[in-house]
Amino acid sequence: MDRTPGLSVRLKLTLSYAGFLMLAGTLLLAAVLVFYLYYLPDGWLYATGDFWINRSLLLRSFAPFMAMVLVFLLVFGLAGGWLLAGRMLAPLTRITDATRAAANGSLSHRISLPGAQDEFRELADAFDTMLARLEAHVAEQQRFAANASHELRTPLAITQTLLDVARNAPHRDTTELVDRLHTVNTRAIDLTEALLLLSRADQRAFTREHVDLSLIAEEATETLLPFAEKHGVTLETFGDMTRTIGSRALLLQLTMNLVHNAIVHNLPGHGTAWVTTTVYPGTVVLTVENTGDRLAPQLVATLVEPFRRGTERIRSHRSGVGLGLAIVKSITQAHAGTLTLTPRPTGGLCVTVQLPAWS
Repeated sequence: MDRTPGLSVRLKLTLSYAGFLMLAGTLLLAAVLVFYLYYLPDGWLYATGDFWINRSLLLRSFAPFMAMVLVFLLVFGLAGGWLLAGRMLAPLTRITDATRAAANGSLSHRISLPGAQDEFRELADAFDTMLARLEAHVAEQQRFAANASHELRTPLAITQTLLDVARNAPHRDTTELVDRLHTVNTRAIDLTEALLLLSRADQRAFTREHVDLSLIAEEATETLLPFAEKHGVTLETFGDMTRTIGSRALLLQLTMNLVHNAIVHNLPGHGTAWVTTTVYPGTVVLTVENTGDRLAPQLVATLVEPFRRGTERIRSHRSGVGLGLAIVKSITQAHAGTLTLTPRPTGGLCVTVQLPAWS
């Protein structure tokens, strides 16, 4: 933004210091003069017996002294004010330099202002915190963009290969080819819809309403019950009425993702998944827990990252598009909630979503 050049803050502070010092000095000299003229005993001023003549002489002799004092205060105020203003604004200069560096793309720079806590250091610490979060967010978005490009490129490359095969062998039976194209296209559509849902949750572009997590949990488990039976997983749902405020569609998607993960990443043929809703003072909690393989805490900490799977990046018929828990995390954050993933000692995963309660 183009602005009209003006006085620097340092110069403004210097003039303010000098002006205030001049005003204080003038008031002080005026008070001394008034004290000498009106409050001292008569004997202090009587030299010729004429009080008014002595007052006039006092004024004439005091005026040059007052002028010299004011000139000294002006010079002293300008010099001292300039130095004091520079010293006081030094932290602001560092903050400005860091801001310019961040504007040019250097998000790794930190102010790290030393000294005791004051307004400037509080501002610098807040700015450093903002830079750290912004740097982490940008890095996460870059990883997400790279992974999304890779994930989207894979089905497109497979589709291109299948079409090339069909073109080079026009008389070949296309039934198998169409089935494979349908599978690949379905995966691409699922991935695109997941990306759109993730973007919607990140932007928090949804209407909030009163919802009951216990009803949402029942709907999700009923919907996925045939899928669970197909994988030999037993679903158990229980809990209290848990009222919160948010998007019913997004919270249903969150619960569906968690229950789907609990079914897919479970013991084949004899697994169990528990869906529980609990209410606490000020908060409601949705817990989805499942049996399964033992997971390392280091792996669990990365599961909420986009395109991360419990089996690293290995795809199978059981794996999704790799955005399930990333979507859960975004929906939870959009509802001012907290997501916690904990490996079960006997194997499997326990996922807890804590949301503000509707009172």
